[in-house]
Amino acid sequence: MSNAKEFHFKPLNVGRWIVWGLFALILFVAPRIWTSGLAQTMLTQMGIGIIACLAYNMLLGQGGMLSFGHAVYSGMGAFLTIHALNMAGAGTLGIPVSLIPLVGGLAGLLCAVFLGYVSTKKAGTPFAMITLGIGELVFALALMLPEFSGGEGGVSSNRVIGKPVMGISFGPQIQVYYLVAVYCFICTALMFALTRTPLGRMLNAVRDNPERVEFVGYDTHWVRFMIFTISGFFAGIAGGLGAINTEIVNGADVLHAARSGAYLLFTFLGGAMFFFGPIIGAVLMVFCGVMLAELTKAWLLYLGLIFLFMVMYAPGGIASLILMNLRVAAFGKLGKIWTSYLALAGAALAALVGAAAMIEMLYHRQLNEALGPELRFMGATLNSSGIDAWFGAGLLIVVGCALFELARRHYVHQWGEIQEDIEKEIKRREAL
Repeated sequence: MSNAKEFHFKPLNVGRWIVWGLFALILFVAPRIWTSGLAQTMLTQMGIGIIACLAYNMLLGQGGMLSFGHAVYSGMGAFLTIHALNMAGAGTLGIPVSLIPLVGGLAGLLCAVFLGYVSTKKAGTPFAMITLGIGELVFALALMLPEFSGGEGGVSSNRVIGKPVMGISFGPQIQVYYLVAVYCFICTALMFALTRTPLGRMLNAVRDNPERVEFVGYDTHWVRFMIFTISGFFAGIAGGLGAINTEIVNGADVLHAARSGAYLLFTFLGGAMFFFGPIIGAVLMVFCGVMLAELTKAWLLYLGLIFLFMVMYAPGGIASLILMNLRVAAFGKLGKIWTSYLALAGAALAALVGAAAMIEMLYHRQLNEALGPELRFMGATLNSSGIDAWFGAGLLIVVGCALFELARRHYVHQWGEIQEDIEKEIKRREAL
């Protein structure tokens, strides 16, 4: 029997290196392109949101665990980070600002260990209800312990501690951004690497078929618990970075159920079943929370309509739409369907404009009635007290929805034919 070792050559995954290189390049050059204070603040929040949404997706997308209380772990990470920052500023904690987010990560990890063992004993709907209850419990306790949470005013701090090192004091926003960018890249890489480990693969198996996993000898509870604690660690890092960025932590903001709901909503919109989906969702989360909120007071209503539309027509999220069309483009079939996309976009835009006009007139009558019946909408003046504006908006909605349904049926027929052609081409290539 031969004792000679066998060596297997594994080719270098050039595409993966290119993708990660582009990701690092984007993180580096983004503040050089968008140089305004608002843009750099938004970029910083996007980096923090990417870590938080990817951490949440370890539960939702990779593990099939719907959590309604994940803000607990990012929030506790934020609180422990702000207290550590104050201690470092007072000289009682010898740790540089660049490492203080790890304190938040450890806080999120410990909270996940303490609360996760009970939460992960169940799966499905019971797990979701347990996390919701824990989230509300921690939120209420934070308000009852003002020595820790600062009460309604929160806890504030100053991230500029001691003398600058190599000119870095973390006072300017761009320095905070690059700190967040470094953590964002490292955490994203670590979470992606986790998906390629046996634990990550077993988590997918627990999501898809827990009975089979138990049959082969694995404890599904411990698999869920281990991932839950790791997710809490990364969520705590995101919370810690958020505390350094804003220099204030308020329990009504970081621990509220609305924060957990935002993680769920935008992770789903980005695409929970794909690793890069939460990255898209985090960018949308910051954009909607900052830019869309400035444009209209009804931005949450628009967000709800978009979510409803995505659930109905693209349950896989934006990431699924991108990958589906990349596959079509790889086989040279995208040219056959672009006219259908134009028709769908035009019909959807018409319906959206009509719905937006109605929403804005309704909000104007409820909130700004003292300013008179007229309001400006997309460069036009609408009279919210006249029937013409309401009739025109309703007509746009009806016509847009009707045209969208016609275009959708034509698109579905075209899509089916293209998929058949692709399958035939794949079989032809395999036969060669």
